[in-house]
Amino acid sequence: MMRAIDKSSLYERDYHRWALEQAAKLRRGDPLDSENIAEELESLGRSQEQQLINRLVILIAHRLKWDWQPSGRSNSWRATIREQQKRIVRLIEKNPSLQSLITEAIPEAHDIAITLASHETGIVEEDFPQECPYSFDELMREIQ
Repeated sequence: MMRAIDKSSLYERDYHRWALEQAAKLRRGDPLDSENIAEELESLGRSQEQQLINRLVILIAHRLKWDWQPSGRSNSWRATIREQQKRIVRLIEKNPSLQSLITEAIPEAHDIAITLASHETGIVEEDFPQECPYSFDELMREIQ
C-alpha cells in the first residue's frame, strides 16, 4: 500500500512534481506554497544576474587576451567577443532591469576574467589591470 505524500515536504523531495502541482494550483486559483514560490522567483532573478556576469566574464577575458596578447589574435577570439556582445544585448532586452546592475557586475566579472585570461595566455594575473580597463560601452563596441 502506498503512503500519502507529505505535501509540506514535496518541495524538498520532488521539486519537479512540486513545480507542476504549483502551476496547476495557480491556474485553478487554489492556495499555493507561497514561501517556496517566492524563493524560486528570487532564485530565477539571481540566475539572470549570474548569466549577465558569466557573459561579461567571457567578454572581458577575450578583450584582455585581445589587448594583452595581440600576437594571438584570431577570428575565433573576434567571434567570441561578438557573440558575447550579442548575447548580452539580448539578455538585457529581455530583462531591462539588468541594465542597472552592469556597474556592479563589471568589477565582479573582471576579477574572474583575469584568471581566465591568465590561464589561457600564460600571462600572470598580476600583469593584467586589477581594475577593469573597459567601460560597458567600450566592451560593447566592435573590436578593430
